[in-house]
Amino acid sequence: MREKCGVFAAKTENANQKAYYALLALQHRGQESAGISVWRNKIRTYKGLGLVAEVFRGHILNKLRSNISIGHVRYSTFGGLNEAHPLEVECCGKRLALVHNGTLTNYLTLRRKYEGEFKFKTSVDSELLGLIFLKNYSETKDEFEAMRMLFNEVRGAYSLAFLFDGKILVARDPLGFRPLAFGTGDGYYFASEDSALRMFDVETKDVKPGEAFVVSDDVENRVLTKKKHAHCVFEFIYFARPDSVIEGRTVYKARVEMGKQLAKEDNITADVVIAVPDSGRAAAIGYSTESGIPYEEGLIKNRYIGRTFIMPTQFERNFKVRLKLSPVKEVIKDKRIILIDDSIVRGTTMKRIVSMLKKAGAKEIHVRIASPPIRYPCYMGIDIPTRHELIASWKRIEEIGKEIGADSLRYLSIKGLIKAVGLDDLCLACLNGIYPKWAFEF
Repeated sequence: MREKCGVFAAKTENANQKAYYALLALQHRGQESAGISVWRNKIRTYKGLGLVAEVFRGHILNKLRSNISIGHVRYSTFGGLNEAHPLEVECCGKRLALVHNGTLTNYLTLRRKYEGEFKFKTSVDSELLGLIFLKNYSETKDEFEAMRMLFNEVRGAYSLAFLFDGKILVARDPLGFRPLAFGTGDGYYFASEDSALRMFDVETKDVKPGEAFVVSDDVENRVLTKKKHAHCVFEFIYFARPDSVIEGRTVYKARVEMGKQLAKEDNITADVVIAVPDSGRAAAIGYSTESGIPYEEGLIKNRYIGRTFIMPTQFERNFKVRLKLSPVKEVIKDKRIILIDDSIVRGTTMKRIVSMLKKAGAKEIHVRIASPPIRYPCYMGIDIPTRHELIASWKRIEEIGKEIGADSLRYLSIKGLIKAVGLDDLCLACLNGIYPKWAFEF
């Protein structure tokens, strides 16, 4: 399983309705399923395949009335409704519902270890988190100690929330791969990104790596373990909403700085800077500001078409590119164009865009990418499962440029990326192949 998801949890008035609105705000993190679990004397769960607004139609939310809830949006390349979140698991006489963003790197090792002890109902690695926690909790009778034991045993990426016994436990893995925010106001809130909490007028901060929160009538939190942090750089490059703040760094500002750094490393002459919307816009603005080359909207996006990267099949990705973008010929015709995007994964989307611009009359197209080449798979929760799918892992930059039909191609350097993000404790494994040691110590 390779997942990119969004999680939410809250103890507040009308928590079920707030879960719905928060999941809408997190929809960019997953478009294949959505679900909400609430506590009303017992766990009550509703989930379905599709977008949030498609799953929760009619009076479904009214049937989930509660002041305590967890929610999830999911993207996966595999699995059906039984593997959508929230998952309900049972062990040692107790039951919980869970939501999870990430991937467990030692899942197969742990699954083999516990096959004789646990009754698995799915093939999802997230199920193991709930089962191990309930086992530890039955032994210790202490939520924090049970979570500490889980941290010591489970490797990989996991921002998660458990709902059980009328309380919520929320935790972020010791390396802090995936983002997780905590908000306080008229209650207690948690979400994968703080931008999903601002509508509730709450004060937000990051959940620290290795930190756990237990929310019942009040809230208690502890940092249970400390490791060298490894925040996913791809959250800043692509996944997170531009208005989110992760580790004190505004995602939009980081992307603008990526464009500025890219311009500093470049020496091309052109007439206009345009972006692949919306993923390249912030970097294109930064590039234009730094280079002095004017920025214009050369591609218009159909707002009703979702992200091409997170469509499950290549056929769907290819077809939706044609529906998604339309060139503005007045901006493009007879111009030397700098085309900015945040990344190139397979190269197929960029190839179609370059072809589209040339058909619209572009004189030259110089593709500039506001991140380094993605050469290695991610094992911590992003859908990049094999090196074969990554064009930069088997082609040189010059060859990629020819493959996509560009007059020239340049990427941001790793050094420039780190400077733009403004954080040193980043996971750069998909760029340099250096994986965080702790995540693979098993």
